[in-house]
Amino acid sequence: MIDLTGCGEALRRDPHPVYARLRERGPVHRVRLAMPGGVWETWLVVGYDEARAALADPRLAKDSAKTGYVPLDEQLIGKYLLVADPPQHTRLRGLVARAFTMRRVERLRPRIQRITDDLLDAMLPHGRADLIDSLAYPLPITVICELLGVPETDRAEFRKISTEVVAPTDADSERAATVRFAEYLTGLIEDKRCAGPTGDLLGDLIRTTTEDGDRLSMDELRGMAYLLLIAGHETTVNLIGNAVLALLTHPAQLAALRADSTLLEGAVEETLRWEGPVENATYRYAAEPLRIAGSSIGRGDDVLIGLAAAQRDGGRFADPDRFDIRRDTRGHLAFGHGIHYCLGAPLARLEAGIAIGTLLDRAPGLTLDAEPGEWLPGMLIRGVRSLPVRW
Repeated sequence: MIDLTGCGEALRRDPHPVYARLRERGPVHRVRLAMPGGVWETWLVVGYDEARAALADPRLAKDSAKTGYVPLDEQLIGKYLLVADPPQHTRLRGLVARAFTMRRVERLRPRIQRITDDLLDAMLPHGRADLIDSLAYPLPITVICELLGVPETDRAEFRKISTEVVAPTDADSERAATVRFAEYLTGLIEDKRCAGPTGDLLGDLIRTTTEDGDRLSMDELRGMAYLLLIAGHETTVNLIGNAVLALLTHPAQLAALRADSTLLEGAVEETLRWEGPVENATYRYAAEPLRIAGSSIGRGDDVLIGLAAAQRDGGRFADPDRFDIRRDTRGHLAFGHGIHYCLGAPLARLEAGIAIGTLLDRAPGLTLDAEPGEWLPGMLIRGVRSLPVRW
C-alpha cells in the first residue's frame, strides 16, 4: 500500500512527478488517497500499456451494483453510460447514438464559430480577461445547452451545480449539488415531454425509439442528460484552458503554431496527451479476480485508471514531459479506449480547435497576465479555476 494522502496540494498542483515516481516502481499500485468523503483505498494503474488494456477489459465493470455498492450520482440521477456494462451499455449507447450523430455535430460548426466570435467581441476591447470566464467556460456551456435545449436563464445556476459535482469541495456539498441537479433535470424532461417536438437533442432522446419500440425511461433520460451536460462542457472548458496555458508557457510552441496554422490540430491533440482535462477515468470494479501486471486484484476491488499518468509513460511517448505540438500523439487515452470511448470526442475537438485558433488569430499579443488560479480539487478533472491573460 502506497499512502498518497500526504501529497495533498502537491498532487493537486502537479500530479505528474508523483505519477512518474509510481511508474518507476511499477505500472500498478494499491494506493490510499484523500477524497472529499475521506480516505479511499484503490488500485491505481499508471502504465500506458496496462491502462489501455484495463480500459477495454470486460472483467473491470462500470456497474458498481455488481459489487453491492451504488454511488451517489446513480442513486439520485439514474443509470447512464459511464456506470453501465453490456448489454445495458450497448442498448443505451445505441439509443443516444441515433440522436448524437457526427452529422449533427458537424452542423454545429458555424454556430460554434459565431459564439466564439461573439465572446471575443465582448472580451477583446478590455485588453485583459480571465480566459476561463470569458471564453473557455461560456463557449462549451452555450453549445451543449443549446444542443440539449437548456434555457439560457438556467445556465448560471447550472455552472455552480456542475462544478461542485465534478470537483467537489466536500461530501456534503457534492450531495447537495447532485440532489439539485436531479430535481432540475426531472423538471426539464417533463417540460419537454409536454411541449412536444422541440428539435433539440434532449427532445429527440425523449422520442427516439429503436425498430422494436425500445426507448429511454425517465431515469435513463435523466442519466443521459446528466452525462451529456457534465461531460459535454466540463471537459471542454478545461481542454481549452489547458491548451492555452500550455501554449503561453511554451513560447517556442506558440510561435510555431502562429507561423503555421496547420499545427492547430496537433496542438489540441498534444494538449489532450500532455495535460488532458480528465486526470483519471471514472472507477471500475473487478467483477472477478484478475491480475494486472502481476498485481492480484480481488473481486469487488476498485480500480482507478490513470489517464494523465499513462500519457506521460516514456515507454509509449518519447520524452513524455515535453510539450510538442508536432508530436505523433496517436494512441493517446484522453477520450478513453474500448466501448466507453467518449461519445463527445468529435464535439470537444471541434470546439477546442475553433476557440484556440480564433483566439490566437484575433489576439496576436496574447500572454499571461498573472499566475493561473488554483487547480481544481479531486482526481477526476484537471484544469485551473482561472486563467488571467492580456493582449
